Amino acid sequence: MPTSLQSPIIEVDNLTARFGENTIFQEVSFQVYPGEILVILGGSGCGKSTLLKHMIGLYQPAAGRVILNGIDMGTEEAQELQQVKMGIGVLFQSGALFGSMTLAQNVGLPLQEYTDLSQEEIEEIVKMKLALVNLAGYGNHLPEEISGGMKKRAGLARAMALDPAVLFFDEPSAGLDPISAAELDILIKSINSGLGTTMVVVTHELESIFSIAHRVIMLDKSAKGIIAQGDPRELKDHSPDPRVTDFFNRKPGLGRQPKG
Repeated sequence: MPTSLQSPIIEVDNLTARFGENTIFQEVSFQVYPGEILVILGGSGCGKSTLLKHMIGLYQPAAGRVILNGIDMGTEEAQELQQVKMGIGVLFQSGALFGSMTLAQNVGLPLQEYTDLSQEEIEEIVKMKLALVNLAGYGNHLPEEISGGMKKRAGLARAMALDPAVLFFDEPSAGLDPISAAELDILIKSINSGLGTTMVVVTHELESIFSIAHRVIMLDKSAKGIIAQGDPRELKDHSPDPRVTDFFNRKPGLGRQPKG
């Protein structure tokens, strides 16, 4: 179990996200530790996916910093940022596979673009990555020929092509039936425990949260920031904030606010 005795692999320091006059969240700070599965959760519109996109460098902060492996994602030179980004993998909500390419070609694309490996070496790595996500033998299939759960797993194989130290997931269970979602949770935990990969997961799916999270941070739209962080099992029963316990116990809060 990762602990805060380790140095963080990611530091989010007083981060503010703003689009025009609309502030999504402000002065958000937290750390992610090596080998940890951190889940970012909260209600609709609280900024979960926006926060993730800041963390991977797709959005620039209005204020504050994201430090990944010691590199400031907002201020470093392009070449340094490219090196840092090669050390992360991202599974987007849709899987984001190229429809005209086979699964093997999709998974092999990062290796083609960013390494000097031979075609034979790339093919071997692709086979290993597909096997790791239980898609051995499906390399020649097109995305349209497989199920939604298989597309997510193929997207995960591609995200892992360059052996990233950190994996980011944006709503990985979205659109999946309960069985496929549970299978993906098992796979996420297996990769984390087997490879020690640090993971940041955006989701609002309670079953997934309780299944995979070592720790959570909870964003709130009205607070424009973090209202809770810790073990979700502890927060479910012992948080002093009714917004937190309502979320974890699936109770309509009707805008309840913490006392005091």
